[in-house]
Amino acid sequence: MTAESFEYGDDAPGALQASRPTGLLDVLSVAAVVLDSEGRIVFWTPQAEDLFGYTAQEALGTYAARLFVHPEHLQSVVSLFAEVLETGRSWAGTFPIRHKDGSTRLTEFRNMRLQDDLGDMYALGIAADHALLQRVETDLALCERLINQSPIGLALLDPDLRYLLVNPALERIDGIPAEDHVGRHLRDTLRFPDVDTIESALRQVITTGTPLLDQYHVGRPAADPDQERAWSLSFYRLEDPGGRVLGAAASVVDVTERHRAAAEADRARRRLALIADASTRVGTTLEVDRTAHELAEIAAAELADVVAVDILDSALACRTTRRPDNGPELFRALALTAAHPTVALEAADAPGDLTAYDGDRLVTLCVHTGRPVLVRHVGDRDLARIGRDEEASGLLARAGVHSYLAVPLIAHGEVLGALDLKRTRNPLPFDQDDVVLAGELASRAAVAIDNARWFQSVRNTALTLQRSLLPEHAQHRTGLELASRYQPAQATSEVGGDWYDVIPLTGDKTALVVGDVMGNGIDAAATMGRLRTATCAYADLDLDPGAVLEHLDHITCDLEHYIVTCLYAVYDPHTRQCCIANAGHMPPALVGPGRPPRLLRLPSGAPLGVGGVTFEATTVTLEPEDLLVLYTDGLVETRQHSIDDRLDVMLSFLDEPRRPLEETCDLLLHGLRHPDDHDDVALLIARAR
Repeated sequence: MTAESFEYGDDAPGALQASRPTGLLDVLSVAAVVLDSEGRIVFWTPQAEDLFGYTAQEALGTYAARLFVHPEHLQSVVSLFAEVLETGRSWAGTFPIRHKDGSTRLTEFRNMRLQDDLGDMYALGIAADHALLQRVETDLALCERLINQSPIGLALLDPDLRYLLVNPALERIDGIPAEDHVGRHLRDTLRFPDVDTIESALRQVITTGTPLLDQYHVGRPAADPDQERAWSLSFYRLEDPGGRVLGAAASVVDVTERHRAAAEADRARRRLALIADASTRVGTTLEVDRTAHELAEIAAAELADVVAVDILDSALACRTTRRPDNGPELFRALALTAAHPTVALEAADAPGDLTAYDGDRLVTLCVHTGRPVLVRHVGDRDLARIGRDEEASGLLARAGVHSYLAVPLIAHGEVLGALDLKRTRNPLPFDQDDVVLAGELASRAAVAIDNARWFQSVRNTALTLQRSLLPEHAQHRTGLELASRYQPAQATSEVGGDWYDVIPLTGDKTALVVGDVMGNGIDAAATMGRLRTATCAYADLDLDPGAVLEHLDHITCDLEHYIVTCLYAVYDPHTRQCCIANAGHMPPALVGPGRPPRLLRLPSGAPLGVGGVTFEATTVTLEPEDLLVLYTDGLVETRQHSIDDRLDVMLSFLDEPRRPLEETCDLLLHGLRHPDDHDDVALLIARAR
C-alpha cells in the first residue's frame, strides 16, 4: 500500500502518517467509529471491537483519544480531530493505536465529518488493521485497480429510514444531490427491484443491532438509467451513549466493475472448463465419426445451437491435394447435432452424406483460407452462402439463424475440414471470444481426427495384408462341416500373427491348424506366412501330427526371437478318428449332442521355437454332430479375468451343438471379445457329419 506521509507537530517520526486513500478500504468490511464533537464515541461496530479490543459497552461514551491513543500522540490526534470537525476535510492515513490488551497496532483510518439534521457535528472514522490491509492487498494485487475505483458512499438514516445525512460519494453513486436526500425515505432514492427486501433487512438491523454486511444488489441509478450497476450494501445500527437507537448507518460501495469482471471471469472459467472437458471427451477412440460426434456434442452444449462437423473427402481418404483458390470442395458430413429441436437440422447434410459446395460458400472459404469465417449478424445474402441450396437457406431462415461461425479443422498444417456453428435461440451473436474458443476446440479435435483417419488407413492396409495371408474361407471337406473367423485386434493398427488353415490330405483326410506367432507387426505376419506355408508342405507328406510339429519347431528355431504356439489335427472321416498334437496352444473344445462341452486334455507340449522337444499325438473319436472348436488365446484371455473363468464362459456359449456353425462363430466373438482387446483371434470350428 503506497502512502504520501506527513507529520503533525514535533512528535517522533512515524507517529502520525497520512497517506493517499486506498481503494482497498472501499471494498473491505471495516470497522466504523463515530465520535461526537467532544471526541466521545457514539457509534461502535462489532468490527471496531475486533480491531481495538473494546466492546461496544466499553467504548460508547468514552473519549476516543483516551481509549486508544498513546499520550505522546495525543496532541497530534486532537489537532487532527479539531481540523476534521472545523474544516470538514476528510483525512486518511495510518497511526499507531493502543489496543485494550496494551499492545500498539498500526491502524489505517479514514476520517470525515458528519452533520445531522440538528447541526451537530460528528467525526466518522472507518478503520482497519494496517498489517491486515497489507496482507490482503498482497493477496488481491490483481484486483487493486478494481478496488481503487470503488468509492464508498455513506448515509445516516433515522428509525423510519429517512435520510439524515449522506456523503458526496453516495451523491455521486445514486445521482441525487445530498440536500435532496435529507428527509426522504430510502426507497425514494434506491432504484433496486428488491427495495422492499432491503428495507426489511435494514429494519431488522435497527431492531436487533446485528449488522448486515456486504449485501449484493443490482439496479439502475437515476444518473445513468440506461446502465445496470452493482453495489455492495452494509448496514449498522446507530446508538447514542445511553443506548438509545438513533437509526442506522449505511455504506454503499459501487462494485459494478467487479460485478462485470466477475461475470466475465465466470464466463472464462466455464470456457476453460469446456476446453478441459473437451480434452477428455474428444478423441476417446480412434474412430473418425465418433471423434467428430464428440466434438459436435461439446460445442452444442456451450457454444452454439446447431453444430456440424464436415471433413474434406480427400482428407478422409488421406489424399493430399492442392487446394483450389475458389473452386468447389467435396465435403463428407461426419456429425450433426443441435441443442434443441430445430428445422435447421433439415437444412444440414446428414452424417455420411457427400456434398459438393461451391467456392462462394462460407464453409468452402473457411477451408480454402484456413481461417475462421465469422458472420455476427446473418442476413438473407449470408444465408445464401451458408445453405447448400435455396431450400436449405429458407429452412435456416425459418429456424432463426442469426449468427454464424465456421472454424477450420487443421492438423499438422493440413486443413481437414470445418467446424460449422449456428445460433438460433441464443440471442447473443458470436464474438471474438467465441472464435478463440471454437478454434481451441477445433484444434484439439483436428489432431484426434487426423490420428483417427491415419489409424483407419493404416489399419485397413494392415487388415488387407493379414487377410491375404489367410485362406479366404474354410473349405467343406468330406465328413466335415467347417466355419472360421479371423478378427484383428481392436486396439492396435498392426497386423498380428494368428492364423488358421484347412489342408486337404490323401484318403479324404483333412488337417485342421490353428497357430499364434507371439507379437505383432509385419515381421510377425511374415513369420506366420512362412509357418503356414511350411505346415502345408509337411502336411502333404502325410506325417503324424507330432512329427509335423517337430519339423515346424526346427524351422521356428531358425527364426529370430519368435515363440509360436500351434495346434495340428488330422481327421479321417472313414474311421472318425481325429489325431491331435499340441505345441503350447490353448486346448480345443469338444461338444456333442447330449454331452456337456469340455476341453480336451492333451499333452500341452512346448511352444515351437524352444527346440529339441518331442510332441505327443492324442486320438479322439468324433461322433456324428460333434463339434471340435480350435481357437487362439485372443478369444479368451483378458487382463481382468483368470483364464479358467474365461474358458468356462467359452464353454457356456457352446451349449447347443446343433446351432449353425456361422452363428456359433458370431456368438463366441460377440460374447467373448471386447472393443479394447489388444490381441487378434483365429477361430476354426469343425462339425463331424
